[in-house]
Amino acid sequence: MPERKPREDAVRNREAVLAAADVLFARSEGAEDVTMAEVAAAAGVGKGTLFRAFGDRAGLLRALYEARLEPIREAVESGPPPLGPTTPPRLRVPALLDALLCFKLDNRRLALALEESGSGSPYEAEHYGRWHGLLRGVLDEIPGLTDNDFTAHTLLAAVRADLVEHLAGREGVPRERMRAQLANLTARVLGSAA
Repeated sequence: MPERKPREDAVRNREAVLAAADVLFARSEGAEDVTMAEVAAAAGVGKGTLFRAFGDRAGLLRALYEARLEPIREAVESGPPPLGPTTPPRLRVPALLDALLCFKLDNRRLALALEESGSGSPYEAEHYGRWHGLLRGVLDEIPGLTDNDFTAHTLLAAVRADLVEHLAGREGVPRERMRAQLANLTARVLGSAA
């Protein structure tokens, strides 16, 4: 049976909700300060429409996160170097981590809210699994590296939203310094296979 195409009004409502949520979350001190009722009102839809489309607050956060992440995902899947699949693995690993760090710095509140909103382990989240699988796969292409599953987890821990928030927000570490520190860490990890 062919997949049903969403109704035009449903697509329009979804786009309106994501745009409204994007604006509201950007203006707020934290994503927890924005209610579903405020998002629905700003989007011009009923709360029922919002809940049918996204399920709950965590579903809305995931959808907004994925919408913002889409350009990076496209670059990773089919783009040119340094993120694209034709990039040599020793160059791609640091580029992937840098892109993820920059994304989380640019979307600190949303990334933090998403990581905190899960009812279970953040390592079970779909977005985490996707990044872990990608990074582990690229690490597997580097001769001499071992324990790539653990290494992928360890490198991703360096760009967790709570750590990024702590360093950038509470300790005031400048963006370029954080990027340099991550690049140095990644080079040391990859250097273990030299």
